[in-house]
Amino acid sequence: MEVKVVSESDATRLSKFYKENEEHLRAWGPLRERGYHSLEAWEQRLQEWHVMRKNGNSVHFIATLPDNNEVVAIFSLTNIVRGPFLACNMGYAVSYKYEGRGFMKDLCQKVIEHAFNELSLNRIMANYMPSNHRSATLLKSLGFCEEGEAKRYLKINGVWEDHILTSLLNPRKT
Repeated sequence: MEVKVVSESDATRLSKFYKENEEHLRAWGPLRERGYHSLEAWEQRLQEWHVMRKNGNSVHFIATLPDNNEVVAIFSLTNIVRGPFLACNMGYAVSYKYEGRGFMKDLCQKVIEHAFNELSLNRIMANYMPSNHRSATLLKSLGFCEEGEAKRYLKINGVWEDHILTSLLNPRKT
């Protein structure tokens, strides 16, 4: 499986990934207006992401199968802060077709390596809803430490949801 930084040429694949996984991801994401995952919307969004990456604010990744380039999972390092903080938020989602096959840990490790080695960040933060047991298990297996709980942290699927706050520190930073 290949993990690569998203480029503007990935609009069709990302549109397809999100349309195919709309039901699967609904419980973990915000409500989206009609057309949010259209090809045109993704073309525009990828242009914006390119600028944000160029400015050092975020990096988005996709994992694809080598035989057909199908998107298996997506990842993001967002809200990148420099200066004394050197931190970001990590997000991820896997296609319903590949959930439970053990791909996410290896794929997340590649994104974490990028954050620590290429971006020289000190801290990666990843937050999950208490009901998302798969994310809790994944983050724990990656070495993320629980730091607390944030009440009404994000509006998910139209409802304000509490989140467990976790972080992973760069072992090479002191």
